[in-house]
Amino acid sequence: MRVAVVDIGTNSTRLLIADVVAGDDLKELFRESIVTRLGEGVDGAGRLGDAPMQRVFDVLEHYRVVIDEHGATATTAVLTSAVRDAANGAEFTSRVRADYSLDARTIDGDEEAALTFAGATSERPHDGAEVVVIDIGGGSTEFVVGRDGVVSFHVSTQAGVVRQTERHLRDDDPPPSEGLQDLAAEVEEIFEASVPADLRERVEIAVAVAGTATQSAAIELQLDPYDPARVHGHMLELGTCEMLLARLAQMTNDERREVVGLHPDRAPTIVAGMAMLIEAMRAFGLDRVEVSEHDILRGAAMSLASGSLPA
Repeated sequence: MRVAVVDIGTNSTRLLIADVVAGDDLKELFRESIVTRLGEGVDGAGRLGDAPMQRVFDVLEHYRVVIDEHGATATTAVLTSAVRDAANGAEFTSRVRADYSLDARTIDGDEEAALTFAGATSERPHDGAEVVVIDIGGGSTEFVVGRDGVVSFHVSTQAGVVRQTERHLRDDDPPPSEGLQDLAAEVEEIFEASVPADLRERVEIAVAVAGTATQSAAIELQLDPYDPARVHGHMLELGTCEMLLARLAQMTNDERREVVGLHPDRAPTIVAGMAMLIEAMRAFGLDRVEVSEHDILRGAAMSLASGSLPA
């Protein structure tokens, strides 16, 4: 079955078109991610702004053409943190459904966790290891813990790269050390309060998905152009992340836009994202994470093909 999945997130809008055979046998045909910053201002105003919504609509118009060109037989759009949090989220979802012929669905935290874990661990062996999937988004960060493909715990925290940048780093360029310290302290408290200490201690392996992790890997590997095959499976060391954060935090936004491996549109939020990834590793007592290109898009594509996600 040829499926198309759109992930409308707080910071980016992404598309995956794939052929799925026999459950999790998936062949990617097209994949694209565009930073749309839908969650811009939501933390303060409680509503999706007109300009952010229009950025998403412009991207969806492009994606609709690509989907039709590929002849996908089942399509869906999943909407997460920013839309869940916004007073006008339901209205936005209805317009996505009506104007772009997508089965747009604002999914809850349980479904988001299950789809993310399924996608991120679909290629991992069932060896009994306790795995945490770390998904740092624009408006929230998800921790999903499980073993052998089965989720045992998940939590969605109110900490994301757009949310934390707006709270602590947006007024100065480069960001002040005090703001970065406040951000780290807030995130540390949120993460440690959200996941029981005994569970954090049991986790043996961390898999990090989404833009912060993949962009951090691309920066370390100095990828130009971006190469998902080299990013997928890359091991990010805690010490490397700390060095990269120190380097990027000293730069202005314009300087970060020139960093090899970093997409220019990620420059405004990469400092917050990298600080959050570091705090996530520290919370679980881990000195490395495995970066994965497989995330909620892959999980939703497999679920859509199997019929467990409505088409």
